Amino acid sequence: MGLPAGHVTDVPGLTRTQQLHALGNGVVPQQASAALRVLLDRHNAHTLPTAA
Repeated sequence: MGLPAGHVTDVPGLTRTQQLHALGNGVVPQQASAALRVLLDRHNAHTLPTAA
């Protein structure tokens, strides 16, 4: 997921359920980044001038 080892599991006081919840939410930034790259690629493919 792109997190350092122990990023969530080494936090004192978190239950296993809380750890899983935090990890489940942690994937969102990487998904958003991938989606933006795809959208920008599609946008650029349709808007950039072509060489003649």
